[in-house]
Amino acid sequence: MKNPDLIQQMRERAEAVQAIVSIIGTMKDACQYAVAITKKQGGRTVVAAGLKTKEQDYLKNECESSGLRLLEFPLRPHANEIHTSLTIVDGGVAETGTLVLDSTSEDVRIATMLAETHVAVLPALKIKPDTTALENELNAVLKADVPSYTAFITGASRTADIERVLAIGVHGPQELHILIMEENKA
Repeated sequence: MKNPDLIQQMRERAEAVQAIVSIIGTMKDACQYAVAITKKQGGRTVVAAGLKTKEQDYLKNECESSGLRLLEFPLRPHANEIHTSLTIVDGGVAETGTLVLDSTSEDVRIATMLAETHVAVLPALKIKPDTTALENELNAVLKADVPSYTAFITGASRTADIERVLAIGVHGPQELHILIMEENKA
């Protein structure tokens, strides 16, 4: 399957599980998106995981100029303050609209599980057609002699465990925004 087909399938499947999907060109676009969605939702804080120093500095400036606070690691003391989490994910599964994220770091787990809104940047080149296409990456993780935690995220957190009534955001973010970053972009 060609990459444009994978992008389209990823988008369709992710939207089918209530994720909000957009196409972006750069990490600056992602930072601007995270700030804009936080302001729109009335949030006051943003946290970012996986950004390079230059991107982190750009996001901090965007937050400050918008009256938001960029939370810094470690996140444990800020666990109840996180509104928006911005992460760069390690892959996507087009077949199910699922994101794959190395969540070995406690800060990444806190950022992605305790935020009200998760904004995930997915490089288009990292979209795989199905989970079998992830076999080599997952085998490498399993064979490594270190503890690890790989999260598979499909849509916003939801459950129907309570009297069979659908509840959003019980075990994680209420909203998942997937920003597919096009190929050959900075």
